[in-house]
Amino acid sequence: MPKAIRFHETGGPEVLRYEDVEVGPPAPDEAQIRHTAIGLNYIDVYDRTGLYPTELPSGIGREAAGVITVVGRKVRGFRVGDRVAYVLPKPGACSELRNVPANRLVKVPAGVSDEQAAAIMLKGLTAHYLIRRTYRVARGDHILVHAAAGGVGLLLCQWAKSLGARVIGVVGSQEKAKLARRNGCAHALITGQDDIVARVRQITRGEGVAVVYDSVGKDTFFQSLDSLRPLGMMVTFGNASGPVPAFSPLELSKRGSLFLTRPTLFHYTAKRSDLEAAARELFGVVKKKTVRVRIGQTYRLAETARAHEDLEARRTTGSTVLIP
Repeated sequence: MPKAIRFHETGGPEVLRYEDVEVGPPAPDEAQIRHTAIGLNYIDVYDRTGLYPTELPSGIGREAAGVITVVGRKVRGFRVGDRVAYVLPKPGACSELRNVPANRLVKVPAGVSDEQAAAIMLKGLTAHYLIRRTYRVARGDHILVHAAAGGVGLLLCQWAKSLGARVIGVVGSQEKAKLARRNGCAHALITGQDDIVARVRQITRGEGVAVVYDSVGKDTFFQSLDSLRPLGMMVTFGNASGPVPAFSPLELSKRGSLFLTRPTLFHYTAKRSDLEAAARELFGVVKKKTVRVRIGQTYRLAETARAHEDLEARRTTGSTVLIP
């Protein structure tokens, strides 16, 4: 019987269980995937702790890569043996075998490994929509990226640099600062050591940045607003330190008529055509090595709880992959 990681109550990593699951045949519009690599993301922590409510008991994990073993009778464009990857709004990727809606699958091209594909379906597609659609980064833009040494951060910073942006990254240590500079950051600022707003103003000669990409949330929100130029865009796309508290929209006006958005990947890829276009561009920059996927650590699927502990303790860098 195939194994999966599930939790029956919300809480810390200790609630995660490695248990047998029954996986029936795929529905007519689904394909059954034997997973070969699974990506770990901070959204998994949100699911496990109940920040993002889910029906219990629940699986966990949003992205994975693998091989199709069975296709439903209505599925077109895929066949048994295809290498595929996906990211879904419903958790359950931390498993050996899973049925997935075929319209959410993308084929993994030659030149991209299963581990790379599993590490970039959520993080890489997130980086894509952030810099290509939410705010279309252009040559000469100064941009600020929090958690620049994380999974999304490393991909986003490399990609933005290739587009001609001047990337300012914020990280948590000297070691992570070195990593950020090797992956596209012209400047790497350290939380608790640097005055982030003052340094941003100094680097941009008083102007501020065009856009801030902030996945930290509560602890950095106003710092991020204060780093923007007039008419700049604040993109808050994560809550690693907790959700942003309520505030008056006048705060945006006081700082120069700022724009604020709280985007999610699944709105940007709701249309099949948008998903395919984004995946095609993402796989393209990975194959060309314009963007290098840094898998900082791997764990066995049975070690998912330990992987969660390390992620929350900020002991990880780059992407984390689980191997069934």
